[in-house]
Amino acid sequence: MNSLDQLKQHTVIVADTGDIDSIARNKPQDATTNPSLIAKAAQMPQYADLIQEAIKSGRQDVAKLSAGTDQKLVNAVLDRLSVNFGLRILQIVPGRVSVEVDARLSFDEAATVEKGKHLIRLFAEHGISSDRILIKIASTWEGIRAAERLERDGIHCNLTLLFGFGQAVACADAGVTLISPFVGRILDWYKKSQGVSGYEIEKDPGVLSVHRIYNYYKRHGYKTQVMGASFRSADQVKALCGCDLLTVSPSLLTELSASDADVPKRLDSAAARTMELERVTLNESAFRWTLNQDAMATEKLAEGIRGFADDLESLSRFLNTLC
Repeated sequence: MNSLDQLKQHTVIVADTGDIDSIARNKPQDATTNPSLIAKAAQMPQYADLIQEAIKSGRQDVAKLSAGTDQKLVNAVLDRLSVNFGLRILQIVPGRVSVEVDARLSFDEAATVEKGKHLIRLFAEHGISSDRILIKIASTWEGIRAAERLERDGIHCNLTLLFGFGQAVACADAGVTLISPFVGRILDWYKKSQGVSGYEIEKDPGVLSVHRIYNYYKRHGYKTQVMGASFRSADQVKALCGCDLLTVSPSLLTELSASDADVPKRLDSAAARTMELERVTLNESAFRWTLNQDAMATEKLAEGIRGFADDLESLSRFLNTLC
């Protein structure tokens, strides 16, 4: 078996892309998207039909409002576009697709809840069950509280832009379905902070972060799943073999499928359950203090939200020229 097939024996592999053609080539179980990926894919000519359909449906949505505006139209088209990409992806993958809530709502609990429910309603119009959708929300305190409310209503959530252990603890305590710790971005920060070109894979800060979270979850019996994300190398992916899920870019999936290197299991739930790991409890003030004390997590969370928001703004301007 090639390296990718070996990984699939122990871990659910998820495609991290908005490029539907690459998903079809790699045949993953699930797929994830984000504003950056959608913005890039939306400007590919092969997806022009998805944009035109989003504009048409968005106009119909706004026409139902008593007072529509240009911004409301663009927002409606953005929602429809995310759903349209999700619908096309679900024709290919047998599992779930993750669809992200507007990053500009990352500190607004009520608006995040409403947006999540709205996206689920749009999928339901096309006969898609909420079981096949993961609503992606940034791992802020407000985002985690919104996810907790959505989960109580049967809407499954993927908490993204997760960099710190405190974020992971709060997500598990909130009962979210899945978290996405960003392996590569953690590595990026430490390389820059420490002024080094890289780390041995056994000492990779991003890999070690996921190991810590995974073992903690399994030791304390949390149902929340761990999905490593944002990889910089195939070695990082292989170092997390055994993780619940891994979301991997098409280029790394291709590299793994072309390799016949051995991929031993590195994470094991049975072994984790025997570890002596103290249970942690975080209220809001403790969460915010823990995050504040983790410079890497604080900086990368803020940077990630800004980046996704900027990509949404860029996509909005592009769509505005078409509307």
